[in-house]
Amino acid sequence: MPTWILATLFAAFMQNLRFLLQRHLKVTTLSTMGATWARFAFAFPFVAVALAVYGGLSGQGLPPIPVVFWGYISVGALAQMLATAFVVALFARRNFAVGITLKKSEVILTALIGLVLLGEGVSAAVLAAIAVGFVGVVLLSDPPATDRVLPWKNRVFNVASGYGLASGLLFGVSSVCYRGATLSLPEGDALLRAGVALLAATVVQTVALGIWLALREPGQIGRVIAAWRIAVPTGLTSMLGSMGWFTAFALQTAAYVKALGQVELVFTFLFSVFWLRERSSAKELAGIALIVSSLLLIVLGTV
Repeated sequence: MPTWILATLFAAFMQNLRFLLQRHLKVTTLSTMGATWARFAFAFPFVAVALAVYGGLSGQGLPPIPVVFWGYISVGALAQMLATAFVVALFARRNFAVGITLKKSEVILTALIGLVLLGEGVSAAVLAAIAVGFVGVVLLSDPPATDRVLPWKNRVFNVASGYGLASGLLFGVSSVCYRGATLSLPEGDALLRAGVALLAATVVQTVALGIWLALREPGQIGRVIAAWRIAVPTGLTSMLGSMGWFTAFALQTAAYVKALGQVELVFTFLFSVFWLRERSSAKELAGIALIVSSLLLIVLGTV
């Protein structure tokens, strides 16, 4: 099985674990932005150590860093932070289910952005698989009963929809920019280039969001540090998941990686069924079946 597929599966699984830890931080002690900053700040030392160890063991030094690399990293890092903020914001809206569905448009948008920025297209078979997966996402995003009484236009054209589309667009931008950053490095294997790009992005995000917290939420950084028992594993799972994503981006087109990354929804579904013992509707089962089918089509279309 190709390395980029293994890296994507690993990244999606670790991302699920990181979300659980971040949710605990948010619910117990920290603000939304504080929990977000914990992910970056505590991931930074893990990334730095891992990169140094791997470089030493593989006998590779840091590759020359072109100017375009920092352009890709800066845009990608800021786009990722803004996209996360939009996702958090849409959860406060009554029509959040519609927004979440539109957020998943990131897979389609990533394909379009990759074509525009990097000239990377996808095959007709993979494009069809992406469409099948999106239908599955729509089935999983079953809105609450209170939303069904609203007129169709009010359910689709609302602030939550705008947040969802904005987050999908920005996540697509960050994915393509991160791939562009890894491709811009002239030396090093895929893992080394992924580590360098991840370290640079983590530094940008830690500094930028840290400045924002210092100015807008005084005392929040101290609370993040005080919550180190949960923040440390949050940073570790963040580093492992991000390393998987960046490695996949270094090896494969961003659209393919994000499309296969929808396996995260399958992991979440399995967790809810086998761990939380939640019952699933026929619509949810149909959605999962379509997503799994699309993932198999993507794997078969790229191996």
